[in-house]
Amino acid sequence: MIPRDTVQKILDTAQVEEVVADFVSLKKRGAEWWGCCPFHNEKTPSFHVVPARGIYYCFGCHKGGSAVGFVMDHEHMSYPDALRYLAKKYNIEVVEEEQSAEELAARQRNESLYLVSEFAEEFFKEQLSKGEGKAVGLNYFHTRGLEDATISKYGLGWAPSDRHAFTDAAKAKGYKDEYLLETGLCAKYDDKPDLHDRFVERVTFPIHSISGRIIGFGARTLKSKEEGKPYAKYVNSKESAIYVKNQSLYGIWFAKSEMAKKDKCFLVEGYLDVLSMHQLGITNVVASSGTALTDGQIRLIGRFTKNVTIMYDGDEAGVKAALRGIDMFLRQGMNVKVVLIPDGDDPDSYARKHTLEEVEGFISENEQDFVDFQSSLLLRDTENDPLRRADAINEIADTVAQIPDGVKRETYIDFLSRKFDIRRTVLEDRVGLTRTKLLTRSGQQSEPDRVHPRSTADNPELAGQPLEPGRIHPRSAAAEYGLSSTAAPATDDLSSLETNPIMAKAERDLLSFILTYGTTNLEFQSDSEFYSEDEEDVQTVFEFISQAIEADGTVFANKAYQDTYDAYSEEYYNGYSQNDIVRHLLDGEDRTVAFVAAQLSTEERYELSIKNLRDAMMSKGSWLTKFVPKSILVFQACRLEDKEHSLKEDLKEAQDNGDQDREMEILKSLVNLRKAIKTVKVRLGREK
Repeated sequence: MIPRDTVQKILDTAQVEEVVADFVSLKKRGAEWWGCCPFHNEKTPSFHVVPARGIYYCFGCHKGGSAVGFVMDHEHMSYPDALRYLAKKYNIEVVEEEQSAEELAARQRNESLYLVSEFAEEFFKEQLSKGEGKAVGLNYFHTRGLEDATISKYGLGWAPSDRHAFTDAAKAKGYKDEYLLETGLCAKYDDKPDLHDRFVERVTFPIHSISGRIIGFGARTLKSKEEGKPYAKYVNSKESAIYVKNQSLYGIWFAKSEMAKKDKCFLVEGYLDVLSMHQLGITNVVASSGTALTDGQIRLIGRFTKNVTIMYDGDEAGVKAALRGIDMFLRQGMNVKVVLIPDGDDPDSYARKHTLEEVEGFISENEQDFVDFQSSLLLRDTENDPLRRADAINEIADTVAQIPDGVKRETYIDFLSRKFDIRRTVLEDRVGLTRTKLLTRSGQQSEPDRVHPRSTADNPELAGQPLEPGRIHPRSAAAEYGLSSTAAPATDDLSSLETNPIMAKAERDLLSFILTYGTTNLEFQSDSEFYSEDEEDVQTVFEFISQAIEADGTVFANKAYQDTYDAYSEEYYNGYSQNDIVRHLLDGEDRTVAFVAAQLSTEERYELSIKNLRDAMMSKGSWLTKFVPKSILVFQACRLEDKEHSLKEDLKEAQDNGDQDREMEILKSLVNLRKAIKTVKVRLGREK
């Protein structure tokens, strides 16, 4: 563990422009530096670095943060690893705090496993350059179209036919039996003490961790199956402390940067599929080799992108695997498409037969959304069989029910309704029923983002009726109150942190004001209800907002936003300046808070730009005194809307249970609540 004072020294020493310049070509413009963003493809620079504030920000993809955040994002490192990287760059000695005996032993053991695995890679690579390795192994790779540069880059090798070749070499270098056995590089018979090689007369494919270290191997025999003899085409390393199969992906070390940059991942099945695609020039490709696709592997992909295209063979086995993968990805909140390689080919052979342009063109033309993919399979030959057609549509609706995000489910329900010409309410009921079963099976009692309520425009009979339990409003309540001209950052990424969409927009707006102008004084004019002649009563933006929302013990409904508010508050009352507060949040170990701060602390992200201010003949001070109080009113309105939503759920429950006394009590509360909502709307100018 890195001591706190060392962490602070690293953060204070690191210069964001120097760190970024190691990876991005920057040009100076005034006090800032500009370049093309490393996180998305662009030709015109929209990525800028502000040394005075210690931050970077991209106007294109909205990535932003500090020096340590940049290293984490670009190199996909953990917070401690990013600190160690910066310490090494600036020659800062890191003397980590003493670990317990157990922690130290585990760390040393893991390091020993890494070292013996790295030795194995070098051993197998060396074998490929001589004798049978060159004649058999290297020749095989060449016949599969792999170039020497690819073979070298990905560490491909050859395990000799001598069953003790690796074992003897490793023991001669001093590697202990326990590590050779635990990594699965060696094995032994129960009745014999001596070790022997696990991989014999096979080409080898090293498997890398996300940080680029060797954690295991896949090994393929080049022999054909012989009648009556055991045969395993592929043999893989067994699991160990450093190699957990269901959390590892072949090619992830080489693909992760392009996955993040392209915001997309192609999932294939085999080692050679990955290698041929990478060699062709499509490098955001990984494989779940050695195991069927797992949730852990999906979560690993999700660290770099939420968009996945399954690229499997077009045969029956490939289709079944793709269908299974669709449900798994959707359950994890991923966006999934499918492209099947023409029958008779796999990604490996197809990549070898075609140019990069042809493969990219094929993918572009044949990549299907999961609904279209399922429809093309399940609805085949059902035109004259209504029962089979109904079953197929139900199955597609059940797949949509796997999606955890309510907005996406709602969108797909609309899409299915149009595609199959089926009433939306019918599909909604099917999806809702399946969703309930899934949640019951997984032990969840509720979820914040269930399917949205049916539109009263589409269903007049629902007008004026209470919302169904567990359903949410289709829009953020804040959007209803006309606050789009204040703090409205792009929120595609932040939405994944939001558990209460009714409150999300209003909470984002308040945080945007705090993170951008928190220490700025609010100087109200004499005609304002907030004006005070006493200079001691002048409040900053943060003090004004905190007083308003904390007066009755209110907290933000979305935990990520409350955590960010609390972190800011602590720094504020410690007396730090606005820039220092934001930088401390960006540099902090709580990366969710850092992410929120990066997204909401950039002044330029407001929809009401400086040019708009000039056009409106409004100074920044006047703008703040107008929109900060308004944002608080909107926040209060959203709280009332949220309460109304909860009461409607309670009312439905009371009606279902036949509890008339409870029903009347709730109806009275709703009447009073609606009066309060009307009052706020009048103050906001939404009603008269």
